[in-house]
Amino acid sequence: MAKKIEKTNAARLLDKAGISYELIPYEFDENDLAARHVAESLGQDIARVFKTLVLRGDRTGYVVCVVPGDAEVSLKALAKVSGNKKVEMIAMKDLLGVTGYIRGGCSPVGMKKRFPTYFHSTALDFDYIFVSAGVRGLQLKVSPQDLITYVSGEVGEVAEML
Repeated sequence: MAKKIEKTNAARLLDKAGISYELIPYEFDENDLAARHVAESLGQDIARVFKTLVLRGDRTGYVVCVVPGDAEVSLKALAKVSGNKKVEMIAMKDLLGVTGYIRGGCSPVGMKKRFPTYFHSTALDFDYIFVSAGVRGLQLKVSPQDLITYVSGEVGEVAEML
């Protein structure tokens, strides 16, 4: 018998908003939380597996950036679109306190507070993308447009491909 997948807070919030999604479990490795590992575990193209990063802007405070697994955030581009002079990644030790999530399980849905959220434009190239469901080992398969609308996100060229 298949193990029942526990719904996360992110999933419950999407349910409440009437947004369809799938919860997709995968085997995670504490020592390899990279998006490439997630994509391989899911059998998916890494360009479709998005990572959620939290940064701090010098003018606006915290901002969230959702970029493809095979890319990194462009600090210069994100600063510009978010109204900051500069942005920098927050310290890993601060992630849980700021978002309520841990590394490898940070979802753009259901953070402690709503922060300005920026998605890389390639998200809209797909009918669905994967983002963390809020815990390690579980991804949300969701329409990028539905997700962007739900988090009041903006789309832009905020990543550089690796």
